Amino acid sequence: MGKIDEMEKIINQQRNFFQTGETLEYEFRKQKLISLKEMLKSYEKEIYQALKNDLNKSEYEAFTTELGFLYTEIDFALKHLKNWMKPEKTETPVTHKGSKSYIQKEPYGVTLVMAPWNYPLHLAIAPAIGAIAAGNTVVVKPSEFTQSTSAILRDMIRTTFDEAYFTVIEGAKEVSQQLLEQRWDYIFFTGSTNVGKIVMEQASKYLTPVTLELGGKSPVIVDKDAKVDLAAKRIIWGKFTNAGQTCVAPDYVYVHEKVKLKLFRAMKKHIKSFYSKKPLQNDDYVRIVGKDHFDRLNAFLTDGDIVHGGSVNEEKLSIEPTVLDKINWDDAIMQEEIFGPLLPVMTFRSLDDVISDMKQMEKPLALYYFGENEQKQQQVMTSVSFGGGCINDTLYHLANPHLPFGGVGNSGMGAYHGRYSFDTFSHRKSILKQTTKFDIPFRYPSGKLSKAIVERLMK
Repeated sequence: MGKIDEMEKIINQQRNFFQTGETLEYEFRKQKLISLKEMLKSYEKEIYQALKNDLNKSEYEAFTTELGFLYTEIDFALKHLKNWMKPEKTETPVTHKGSKSYIQKEPYGVTLVMAPWNYPLHLAIAPAIGAIAAGNTVVVKPSEFTQSTSAILRDMIRTTFDEAYFTVIEGAKEVSQQLLEQRWDYIFFTGSTNVGKIVMEQASKYLTPVTLELGGKSPVIVDKDAKVDLAAKRIIWGKFTNAGQTCVAPDYVYVHEKVKLKLFRAMKKHIKSFYSKKPLQNDDYVRIVGKDHFDRLNAFLTDGDIVHGGSVNEEKLSIEPTVLDKINWDDAIMQEEIFGPLLPVMTFRSLDDVISDMKQMEKPLALYYFGENEQKQQQVMTSVSFGGGCINDTLYHLANPHLPFGGVGNSGMGAYHGRYSFDTFSHRKSILKQTTKFDIPFRYPSGKLSKAIVERLMK
């Protein structure tokens, strides 16, 4: 059987299964979420090994950035699922006297989740949690660049679930293209902006709704009144987790000239504290995913001056946590999302100038501001458009299930996490239940009196 035949077979199976109505039941969804969590627990050892093989992730980093998040997300969904599924009552205007109005949450049907390589377990399963909770069937397409994790995803999902409900289809670029040519009821894509545009274009052929989780150059602003040592610690953590291969990682820093040198000193200290004085010899330091990505990042090391780091190991595909100074907007490193362990730093005097610069750029997925002045905090948060972010921290906003996570403009559309994952994979169906005990006569065309009553009620 060819790949396209296999796809069509699976999609037809899932569509037929969805039409049985079995996924609409609370108990069914609950049990599938429980099975998903048990699956992850039973495969923990294999998951750790796969992530080590693909990206050299330590068990600590694998748990905190991949598995732990999924456990929390599943538990949150299980706790709130029954409430999320309830019809949502709404008000009814006086013109509709006698009727009741409500919103029913309806699953879309057969959904496709396309996952990237940087968090290959987390970003494959997290959207699927929302799809399952909302009552859909799911096909996951994992990244071909993290083959060990892709294989374990395939094995554990196919072992745990019927492919007519939840399965994995592996393959390279051409498989992704073939999948996008099929008819889906919802597509959830995480990856680059360029590929996101292709996904949206393909989805338009069937008017398929999409969520696009993309990226961009997420800025950090360190103002003169920031608690610099703490700011440096949180920036270094956010930037160099997963060797900078994170969609919401700080992409560059704008630091006030009065605290620049202090920031550099603190950054160096925390890099050494987190990754040792020789990170390339640290067995737990995450590597770059592939040679092409390594070469692209390596070329950026010629931009500006290296303040810290700069060493590489081509054989291990590893690049030391690196801080760059004397960077400007014309440098190559500032023309695209870095997605690696290189942190360019620029200097400012006026916060207004920084905000002006950022308004000229594409809207980023995240923004981080460090400073104690609440007026300035509010100025940054309201003046610049971005997906989400933090004041006096980095990355932490995405770990809060009560906050929607998603982009805006070039950094994406739609959001998920917690309740928002359920909402993303649910169609909100509006229903009005009309009374049959009486019938309001003025709704019908019956002369001047009806017109006068309607005008009075509706004007």
